[in-house]
Amino acid sequence: MSGFAESHVEEAALEWFGALGYEVRGGPDISPGGASPERSSYNEVVLAERLRSAVGRMNPHVPASAQDEAVRKLLRRESPLLVEENKAFHQMLVDGVEVEYADGEGRIVGTLVRIVDWDDTGANNFLVANQFTVHDGDHHRRPDVVVFINGLPLAVIELKSAADENATIAGA
Repeated sequence: MSGFAESHVEEAALEWFGALGYEVRGGPDISPGGASPERSSYNEVVLAERLRSAVGRMNPHVPASAQDEAVRKLLRRESPLLVEENKAFHQMLVDGVEVEYADGEGRIVGTLVRIVDWDDTGANNFLVANQFTVHDGDHHRRPDVVVFINGLPLAVIELKSAADENATIAGA
């Protein structure tokens, strides 16, 4: 199986996602200094403009200020405990983000702002990016494939060549 490299697996994965209707982009292209950057820093993992656009598209009945509040809540950590954060994020992902705003008559109205359209999945923005570099302090990571829905990185895929006898889960 010589000549079969990890890059072949990565290219195949990107093709599969493309066939499913995902927009396929190179991580370096959408990173700071890239051909069409979608984040201003390597510390950012959410593609904020895609998220804001999706929130606005799915929640046209909600004022822009409440949409902005939903995005802020979604991106803000409330707990130092990862398990609690994951539960809260999952709840917002599935049900929406709770926000309040003053309606036209001055009454405070509460609503859920959707961040994923579960009823019409075609209304969501699907993107897959390869070689998406992320910096967290002194730690730099570059997963092979990151799957975004509405600008949110919901899956990270680290690929290894099946032909590499030394490829391990720990190495990935």
